[in-house]
Amino acid sequence: MTRSVHRTRRALGAGALAVLALSACSASGSGSSPGAAGEGPSGTVTVFAAASLKESFTRLGERFEKQHPGTEVTFSFGGSDTLAAGIANGAPADVFAAAGPKPMELVTDEGLTADRPGTFVRNRLEIATAPGNPHGIGSLEDLTAPGLKVVLCARPVPCGAAARTALTAGGVDLTPASYEQDVKSALTKVALKEADAAVVYRTDVKAAGDKVEGVEFPESAQAVNDYPIARLENAPNPSAAKAFVALVNSPEGRRVLGAAGFLRP
Repeated sequence: MTRSVHRTRRALGAGALAVLALSACSASGSGSSPGAAGEGPSGTVTVFAAASLKESFTRLGERFEKQHPGTEVTFSFGGSDTLAAGIANGAPADVFAAAGPKPMELVTDEGLTADRPGTFVRNRLEIATAPGNPHGIGSLEDLTAPGLKVVLCARPVPCGAAARTALTAGGVDLTPASYEQDVKSALTKVALKEADAAVVYRTDVKAAGDKVEGVEFPESAQAVNDYPIARLENAPNPSAAKAFVALVNSPEGRRVLGAAGFLRP
């Protein structure tokens, strides 16, 4: 039996056309047609999801394929704002899972969701440092130390907006060395020692294992992000889209997401 392969795509850059091109590539190559109404899901289901969902959604995609033989889950992971712009510009996708309400609103305001989006998890921030925390970072204020190279997610991205909320709550004025397109890019800077610290989601710190160390800070409680998910109105495979959203919201889905460090809504 041939095992189906997940083809993970990342939406790069801020332009919606980049997402559109990636989505078209991701959705091609499946020999199965979508299941008709009343039948079990089949064919390819294309999921646009926030970069911070990469590990947990990839696991759920594998489980979905086992539960529904003849299906293939294809992902486009990236900044939620970029993915939303791609959907608004016609990128073919079945499901959208965002790292915050605002990117989802860009889609719902255009009438592009088939169902009312529902929050399926929440996420909090941590400071990611090199293993061993060589600079002794223990708070947001410590990120302003002279010579310290700190990166943040771009302002329109949910992790960037959450970081700004936390910094404001702490009264910390921070000018980062760079703004990264999504949370994975920010974390990678620290893992590669191209930055000393980054403000990212705790789930991404956990997923990185021993490549980074996480530092909690109290202001993160004031910048908790809700993650909404919705089936899209123009989904090429509505049956599989509905089934995938159901898996995410199921007890099994909650277990996978909880193990990754996400909070229940």
